Formats: sequence, C-alpha cells, structure tokens
Amino acid sequence: MQTLTFELDSCQGKSQRTVTIHQLIVAGWTGRDVEAMEAHIRELEELGVKRPPYTPVFYRVAAQRLGPAPEIQVSGEASSGEAEFLLVRDGDEILVGIASDHTDREAETYGITVSKQMCEKPCASALWRLSEVEGHWDQLMLRSYATIDGERVLYQEGPVTAMRSPADLLQHFSGHGGDFGEGSAMLCGTLPAIGGIRPAERFEIELEDPVLGRTLRHAYAVAALPVAG
Repeated sequence: MQTLTFELDSCQGKSQRTVTIHQLIVAGWTGRDVEAMEAHIRELEELGVKRPPYTPVFYRVAAQRLGPAPEIQVSGEASSGEAEFLLVRDGDEILVGIASDHTDREAETYGITVSKQMCEKPCASALWRLSEVEGHWDQLMLRSYATIDGERVLYQEGPVTAMRSPADLLQHFSGHGGDFGEGSAMLCGTLPAIGGIRPAERFEIELEDPVLGRTLRHAYAVAALPVAG
C-alpha cells in the first residue's frame, strides 16, 4: 500500500488529491499494431525473452514502487526507463498521469515480472481527469529524454495511438480476472527507444495535451549501485 498526494490539474482549476494505491499493474504488449507487436515478440525470443502468454499481459508490482521520486537507486548498469501513461482509480473517477516503467534489462531475460519488481516506477506529481481528455485522446503525445554520458538526447516520442486506449486496456484487464477498483494504478505501455534501449544517468518523461495546452512532466536521476555478486 502506498499513499500519494497528487495535484489534480483540471479544467476547473487545481486541487490536491490524496490517493492510497492498493495495487500497481504494469501492462505489457499493449501495441495497437498487432503485426508489429508480433514481430517484436519474435525478436525478443531470439534474445532469450520468453513470449508472453497473451497480449496485452498484466504484471503485478508492489504498490510501494510508484511515487514521484527525484532519484532512484538500481543494481548495476543494466536498467533503463520507459515513458508510459498512467491510469489511477480514485473513487468513481479515473485519472491520467505519466510514469516511467524503469526495468532491469538483464533480469528481463529470465523473468519479466522480476525485472519489473526490481525497480522504482517514478511518476509525475500531477494528474488529469480522463474525462477531460477522452474526446481528443489520440492527440496526446508521449515523450522522454535521457541524459547519457552527459548528453541530453530525445529517447522516445510518439502519439498514444501506438498503445491501446484506456478503455480497451481496462476491458482486457477485466477479461483476465483483474479488478481496477479503488486505489488501482496501471502503467500502460510504451514507445520504441530512438537509437535502442540503453541506460542513462537521468530520465525525463512527458505527456503532452496539445488541445488543452498542458503537459505532465517528471524527471529523475538514476544512481547505479555496485553488484558484488
């Protein structure tokens, strides 16, 4: 369980929301282009990453992993971040945020759930109402920047249309026995990395709403801890 206080950035103004997260889900293989996703699954199989049992697939992670951390500590140098839109259930509302599914890539080859659990999931401290963006959802843009060897580079960029919509994801989650009830949070998939997946000293994530002229942002530093054995 994790209690977080967010700023709700609404068309009616800004206010605070305190949400107790009871379950954290990381949705994987959420691409709308099924053929492209299948090709990527085959590529990863060749690298030793097991094929998911179904798509999209829903990994459960400790709720304490989610939070607006300005820095995370990871084991070794084999982890990296991913910009993902975030869904949070608070009462009868679903709220939208931005988070990073920071993942240990070495552990991913033998256990995806383990790799997800190993790293924090930094998120922005602000949320939007899903109801305010549903009408123009496909115009939202995801973006990330990575600082690698001291150089800040564009790491990911593209529309949320690359991933299944919130309604579609929640329907699939329910179909596999999930209950996105009060205090649930879900990271909802990501975009390809420009130049390939690689570690960084700092990671920045954004979700831009060009229609209402606003952007959710978060940045965090990554401290790599030595691996003794």
